Amino acid sequence: MEFQWWQILILSLYSGYQILDELQLYSAMSSPVFAGLVTGLVMGDMVTGLKIGAAMQLMVLGVGTFGGASRIDANSGTILATAFSVSAGMSVDQAVGTIGVAVATLMLQLDILARMANTWFQHRVDKAIDNYDYKGIERNFLLGALPWSLSRLIPVFLALTFGAPLVQQIVDYLNGPLKWLGDGLSLAGAVMPAVGFAILLRYLPVKKHIPYLILGFVITALFTTIFGNMQLIGTGLGAVNKEFTTVLNGLPMLAVALMGLAFALIRFREHSVMNAANQAAPKQTQVEDSEGEIDDDEI
Repeated sequence: MEFQWWQILILSLYSGYQILDELQLYSAMSSPVFAGLVTGLVMGDMVTGLKIGAAMQLMVLGVGTFGGASRIDANSGTILATAFSVSAGMSVDQAVGTIGVAVATLMLQLDILARMANTWFQHRVDKAIDNYDYKGIERNFLLGALPWSLSRLIPVFLALTFGAPLVQQIVDYLNGPLKWLGDGLSLAGAVMPAVGFAILLRYLPVKKHIPYLILGFVITALFTTIFGNMQLIGTGLGAVNKEFTTVLNGLPMLAVALMGLAFALIRFREHSVMNAANQAAPKQTQVEDSEGEIDDDEI
């Protein structure tokens, strides 16, 4: 399946825009999940796009750009993984492990190149400030977005334009003579979200809030088991009795999210009361725990 010209154009323009959204607008359009949604809509398979986007989102949950450091570009990886997965018939796990992670890692180098190219415009802004050239300041500030945008737009455009035959050959080999390698990459792609969770837990104050972590895990596990068995019962009854048309749904993740929100609100209220009491005290002190989190005056 070859890409249509309008598909290449839309996905290339979106890949160039999403990094600008991440740097300035801070909307959901710069997240891997949204990249999967857009690419899925363009390619005509939104389910695959959301699955790949969710997997890539989970992979970078605990990854941040602290101090302006570069990080893997999960958005571009999601775009190409979804596009080639739909066009070449790759499984979601195989697309994530073979294309998504590889592209996201390679784009790290282009992110560094974009940052270096952007310094040229920064020096022009400094010169314009010395000359009181306000129009020049605005112009070079806006032009500074070009290296960021082109660092994503050009690679995605080239990959979509010329990479389809190569990816198809790779897929044929991974599903044929190198099936053992393809299965291994699929397994690696399935494990990547767990790696993202591990990184996230490494930076969260888990020791301080371990009761909530245990409680959330137990509730999710119990409800998943209960609702999963209910679905099996419904499927069995439907097979035995054709008049049984009731649909037994699985556990809605919204319910689990609302439980987490409830516990978070309880914790927030307790913390607010504690801060109010501390502010009423004659002397303020800041106590830092073993994980570097400040207990007082956080809100």
